[in-house]
Amino acid sequence: MSEEHRETGTGWPQPAEPGRPSGPAGEPDPRPDAPDSDELSPLAPVEPAAPEQEGVPEPAEEPGASAAGAEPAPVSRRRLTSAGAMIAVLLALLGFTLVVQLKTTSTDPTLAATREEDLVRISSDLDSRERRLRQDIEALEESQRQLRSGEQGRQAALEEATRRADELGILAGTLPAVGPGLSVRFEGPQKAIEAERILDAVQELRGAGAEAMQIAGADGTAVRIIASTYFVDAPGGGLVVDGRRLTGPYVISVIGDPATLRTALNIPGGVVASVEEAGGNVTPVDSEAVEVSQLHAPIKLEHARPVS
Repeated sequence: MSEEHRETGTGWPQPAEPGRPSGPAGEPDPRPDAPDSDELSPLAPVEPAAPEQEGVPEPAEEPGASAAGAEPAPVSRRRLTSAGAMIAVLLALLGFTLVVQLKTTSTDPTLAATREEDLVRISSDLDSRERRLRQDIEALEESQRQLRSGEQGRQAALEEATRRADELGILAGTLPAVGPGLSVRFEGPQKAIEAERILDAVQELRGAGAEAMQIAGADGTAVRIIASTYFVDAPGGGLVVDGRRLTGPYVISVIGDPATLRTALNIPGGVVASVEEAGGNVTPVDSEAVEVSQLHAPIKLEHARPVS
């Protein structure tokens, strides 16, 4: 055995080209205890790589080299086998998780309680609650309407009460008044304008719709005429009206429809005729704004009470 045989330890002739696998034609050593060619590759002398030259193609790989390059195929198969194992483990874990989830869902007390009859009962309770809420809403809306109507009613009642109070104040002589009417002037001898004829004139005017009246004397003294006003001939001439003495001529200011009031004074045998027969004179003058400003003190009732 040559020196080259002993250095390689193969007992086979060393190929002339470096890097060529041991054995004839690139075949492995048939001996069972022969070392692997990969283990022997470090012992092989490595020649320095020749520098690349332009235009010189690299030598093609020999069949033995291709066979040696296909050696890592078992490693890829091992990697694929490991990936499949991992996928199998993940699938197993996923299946276990699904089984546990199904068991948890089936044993959930909240979901177990929602049976068909329970769902029907819950739906009925919700319907009842909705009806009660709707009834509460309707009651509140009705209360709101009543409050609004009550406020409107109170406002209307207040306005009506104010209007009635004004009317009663005018009729009672406690409030001044203004409006269309007549200014009736009585003048003549004392016999022609005595208390009886002045009272007849007041009664005729009141019957014709007079709403407010006052009488004034020659000196400007005025007295408000109301339902309880009285007229008396004063000694020595003149009139006493509600305790106050007036001298003629007299002017009665009356608020009402002027045409109706004048007709009432001029009826045959009425006030104008009787005064003229006694030598006096009655002169009515229409006015769109007759003022009745004299006030009467409020009358305190001692016996009359309103009927409840």
